[in-house]
Amino acid sequence: MALCLTGCGGASRPAPLSPNSASAPAPPVPAGLESFYAQEVSWYPCAKTTGIVESQGGAFECATVEVPLDYDDPAGQTISIAVKKRQADDDSIGALFINPGGPGGSGVDLVDNVKGYFSDDLTASYDIIGFDPRGVGYSTAVDCLTDAERDASRAGDSDQAAGRDERSEEEAQAAVTEAAQEWEDNCEANTLTAGLLDHIDTISAARDLDVLRAVMGQNSLSYLGFSYGTYLGATYAELFPANVGRMVLDGALDPSLTAGEVSRGQAEGFEAALRAYIQQCQDGGMCPLTGDVDSGVNQVQQFLERAATSPVPTSDPARPLTRKLAQSAILSALYTSEVWPALTAALAQAMLLNDGSALLAMGDLLVSRRDDGSYAGNTGEVIVAINCLDYPVTGDSASWAQEADEIEAASPTFGKDLGYSDLFCQSWGHPSQRSREPIHAAGAAPILVVGTTGDPATRYAWSQALAEQLDSGQLVTWQGEGHTAYGRAGECLTSAVDQYLLTGDLPEEGLTCSG
Repeated sequence: MALCLTGCGGASRPAPLSPNSASAPAPPVPAGLESFYAQEVSWYPCAKTTGIVESQGGAFECATVEVPLDYDDPAGQTISIAVKKRQADDDSIGALFINPGGPGGSGVDLVDNVKGYFSDDLTASYDIIGFDPRGVGYSTAVDCLTDAERDASRAGDSDQAAGRDERSEEEAQAAVTEAAQEWEDNCEANTLTAGLLDHIDTISAARDLDVLRAVMGQNSLSYLGFSYGTYLGATYAELFPANVGRMVLDGALDPSLTAGEVSRGQAEGFEAALRAYIQQCQDGGMCPLTGDVDSGVNQVQQFLERAATSPVPTSDPARPLTRKLAQSAILSALYTSEVWPALTAALAQAMLLNDGSALLAMGDLLVSRRDDGSYAGNTGEVIVAINCLDYPVTGDSASWAQEADEIEAASPTFGKDLGYSDLFCQSWGHPSQRSREPIHAAGAAPILVVGTTGDPATRYAWSQALAEQLDSGQLVTWQGEGHTAYGRAGECLTSAVDQYLLTGDLPEEGLTCSG
């Protein structure tokens, strides 16, 4: 149970108030987009956990919404955005749009699972709207690899581009360039919609979100975004400040950071999270990591290095646990402190019994690999395509080499695979047109930013920075481990977020929760 350190409220809560007053005028429609904003949405009953497949009824409805491929050419080609709605359990006060992050995470899939993850008060009062951003999942999507090729890429069989151990700097950078060009060739060959790879940037996705708001009959946007979803939400607020309703951004990205700065921050974050995990492991029972925390870190590093040359057998003879697969499994567990006991059991099985089955399964779960070898969604394929449009390339060969050294120094365990993001995007044939600058969203309604002190993927300092940048930003802090907070941080944090989304009342300024 979480403890509220400051600003605790009483047990009672006012009845939910509609964030979308019928008396408020509808926002103006951007010129040239009238047909998109006025389109009729044809809803149909769809099944839970199966995307947007039709069913015999229930709590879910699905639809597709048409938007321009290129907002500079609204009369040109169109693409489809997949939308899934979970109806409010009680009387609805409006629509709450959600995004799980990524970039490339499926909001359509997330809406299937909000019951039990979101509070009962939230699911009782809002129609929850999940959508797949352009390029993602059930929307008009990027496609790059077959399932077998994704297996090979994840295992490291065809993608050793970041390895620097036995290569000169020139060879390492050449390998990154080759990998990026091969990846682009695959995406160009397999993505059915011509030009899509040039138009899956976050600004375009935010403009899609405003079309969704309008066709759902909402005069303002109520929104809950996680991780990359905070960047999408903040970008929306910058573009459409007058249309912002009740917005919560959990696990924030700092919009002003370069790609290299993000990589360095994540390297530091995951190394710190590994140390926090090892401390918890050693304080408990059955931990395969002996001695102190430094010794435990060294043992993890040695295990990964052994797996690089001698992959650990698993229950699938065709898929031994390589270093890259083992590392991705450990990283996936560091996102969520609740699964750290399962990580301990999986590491013990791999390190003591020479059986990597549990670690392999843990990594498969992160990327939604099914038991039959197929993959749900395309997050692993689309993430680089979106990031390379969002982050303009900075630096040169010399600065990239220095940056890679700094990242590896920040994370001796994981850093060797986190460098060269700018070089990759330079070699990718779809350059960014966006600058990285602070987002202020002048004139927007209050925006609640949630930061977790031990977040490895979106650092707490980034949430602090976004809350400071936003003219109407306010920060709520959770003193905890893992990535993002809402749905896992306990009553103090849940109540603070719910209070704002349900009533429009911000929590006390400076609220810090622990648990």
